[in-house]
Amino acid sequence: MLRLGLSVAVAIAVADQAFKAWMIPTMQETGAFAVTSFLNLVMVWNRGVSFGMFGGGALPPWLLAALGGAVCVGLGVWLRRADGRWLAVAIGAIIGGALGNIADRLARGAVADFFDFHVGAYHWPAFNTADVAISIGVVMLLLDPLFRRDEKHRLGK
Repeated sequence: MLRLGLSVAVAIAVADQAFKAWMIPTMQETGAFAVTSFLNLVMVWNRGVSFGMFGGGALPPWLLAALGGAVCVGLGVWLRRADGRWLAVAIGAIIGGALGNIADRLARGAVADFFDFHVGAYHWPAFNTADVAISIGVVMLLLDPLFRRDEKHRLGK
């Protein structure tokens, strides 16, 4: 399971950085634009933590990267003990997303965010592909007990 989770993490981190390498210069050239009636592509530099909380440069990027690294180490310990593919993929997705955002903080001093979903005048904070992977991984973790219960029921345990 460790190999599976780490493969997912590496794939997500590489895909996130590749997307950002393409999007950052593109967005700097074109600026924000509407993709659909509910999605804009924008260029936002997040200097805070999730969704820009505690932004404004109050915490240095290296500290936020170190905290993210500590979370990755803890998740790595959990991944090593994972006993199912679903759990390994979930943890790998979170680690991969965290690594993508850590790379931004270390290389750029802030996390590049692009996706601006909105309903009318209400805008969700901008986010990126790494954030999507983290969110999906967390949802998978929350659903993991449901799948395990079903698995045990089918096996008569």
